[in-house]
Amino acid sequence: MRLARILGRVFCTRQEPSIEGKKLLLIQPLNWEDESPAGPAIVAADAVGAGAAEKVFWVAAREAAVAFEDVPPVDAAVVGIVDGRRVKNFRTAGGAG
Repeated sequence: MRLARILGRVFCTRQEPSIEGKKLLLIQPLNWEDESPAGPAIVAADAVGAGAAEKVFWVAAREAAVAFEDVPPVDAAVVGIVDGRRVKNFRTAGGAG
């Protein structure tokens, strides 16, 4: 799974019938460590109802298509909303913490 920030929505006048009614988002992939941009912005189908400027995690390829019941032809899908994260020093010496 990858981290991204939602930049906005994408609207289409014509689209594949199997993605009709699905929200398309413009997302900026981010590095987990410092949240710097990790490549160009991409379009992803929204499987979780994410909103503007939220941090989300997304998947690509086959995992993106199976995020939906009807398996539409999508190559990227938002599958979760990030409420918080901890990357560095998530373990303490000696076990739990």
